[in-house]
This record gives sequence, C-alpha cells and structure tokens, in this order.
Amino acid sequence: MLPTRDGVGPSVITLPAGDWLLVIDFLMQRFDSVPREEWLARMQNDLVMDENGDVVYPDRPYQAHLKIFYYRSIENETPIPFEESILFQDEHLIIADKPHFLPVMPAGTYLQETLLVRLKRKTGIETLVPMHRIDRETAGLVVFVIKPETRGAYQSLFLSKQVDKCYQAVAPYRDDLIFPMTYKSRLQESGNFMQMEVVEGEANSETFIEVMERRDNLARYRLKPITGKKHQLRAHMATLGIPILNDLIYPVHRAADQDDFEKPLQLLAQRIAFVDPVTEEERSFETKLKLFALP
Repeated sequence: MLPTRDGVGPSVITLPAGDWLLVIDFLMQRFDSVPREEWLARMQNDLVMDENGDVVYPDRPYQAHLKIFYYRSIENETPIPFEESILFQDEHLIIADKPHFLPVMPAGTYLQETLLVRLKRKTGIETLVPMHRIDRETAGLVVFVIKPETRGAYQSLFLSKQVDKCYQAVAPYRDDLIFPMTYKSRLQESGNFMQMEVVEGEANSETFIEVMERRDNLARYRLKPITGKKHQLRAHMATLGIPILNDLIYPVHRAADQDDFEKPLQLLAQRIAFVDPVTEEERSFETKLKLFALP
C-alpha cells in the first residue's frame, strides 16, 4: 500500500489491453482533461508508480493489466474558509464536525479542501475512512473508522439500519401540514442535473418530521431519516412544499458560479447514535454547530 502524501492517498487504474506504446500515451487518452505537461511533472516528481512501487517515467513501455498508482493535485483549489473540529477520538473512531461547503471525500475539483484529507493531515492517520457521508452543503457529524480490519463492521451498521440519525433544518412553515408526520415516497434519479425526484410506486424512502419551533412563516424542524437515499431530506422537504432554506438544488436547481458562504444550506447532522460493533458500547454524539436562529 502506497503512503498518503500531504493527506492524499493515491488513485489507481488497471491498464486495459490495447496498442498504446507508452503508459503516458494511455493516461493522456484516458484522462484527456489533464495536459501532457502535468503528467510529465507528476512522473518527474515520483507521483506515478506501478504496483511494485517502481516510479513510472515518461518512457515506460505500455504493459496491459499492470496497476498504475498516481497522486492527484489541483492547482488553485478554492479554499473553504471554515474549520472542521474533532469531537471525539479513540483507537477505533474519530467523530468530526464538518462545516458547510466542505466535501467529505476528494472528488472533482475538491482534494485538499475535503474533510478526509484535512483530518489525515491533522492526525497523521493514513488509514482513516468515513463510516458514512453527508452532502457537501450539509454541516454536522461525520464518523470516521481508523482501523482497516473494523471498517466492514462499522459500515454495515448503516446497511442494516442500526444507526439512529437526527438532523435539524430551517424551512418554511405551512399551516395545512400536520406535524409530526412520517413521510414516505419513492425516490429515483431525475433527468435534471444532481436532483432526485419523487415518482409513483412502492416507497423506498422514509423520513420522520416534526416542528421544534416556529416563528411566523419559518420553522426549525427535527428530521429523522429512516432510510438513507441520496438527498432524501432535501427532496422530501421540497416535495412537501417546505424546501430547506438556501437549498440551490431543490425544488429547482439553480446553478451558481461559486459558493455564497453567507448563505449556507440550513441542514445540520445534529446527532448520531449506535451500539459499537467492536466495543459493544452505546455511542451517542451531538454536533456543536448551529443553524440560523429564527427571527
């Protein structure tokens, strides 16, 4: 296993059968958005290696079925001006408070400015993996597993619905809706970019919703997802006609050139609880972050 560098682990690709002369020829075709100069720079800085740990230089002949490891880098990555915090750490778990706008995992144009990479750099623990994920726009609790041999046990808690999760949201209030309620629907990917949609059919998503407090036309809600579909809370609230405040995806996707750090999505992963499958302890954690106060 190759080490992390500046908090970033290597990506891997297996070379398919083909008639490329050099490894760099394949990489340029497979990743056509990455210029040749960048691949040359990575190779010259020992950032491209094969499965044996040998550096892949620009003149390396192509060899089908060989695994190639490479370290990504993003020039001029946009900084996220909010800090994460570690609420709890032992030999098995790290519980972190993630701010709004910070992705959990590297993807696309986010690498150093992700919760995973920041925590690896902060703790020096290369084996960290998230037990689960929350949206980039959502703030609050994320659980990380430290030991590779226990990852499966912790991650299976979510698959078997043995984790109690509670969120808070600020959204409009409607007099014609009766709370508390349990809202069920069938969610699927829509034809619109990034959105999920409610369709006819057997329900595959379920959320418990209750009002915590109300001020005029706004309310603070407690949301408990029974299932874990993508964007479930955001899609359910929007379908009910009470979209979460500052949601740029629901009910209508509104493209933005850049984040408006003054208007974070008012959704917070507030509490998480489960019986630890390794220690058999009852674990319960609460965020220290807050949403907007109601006017």
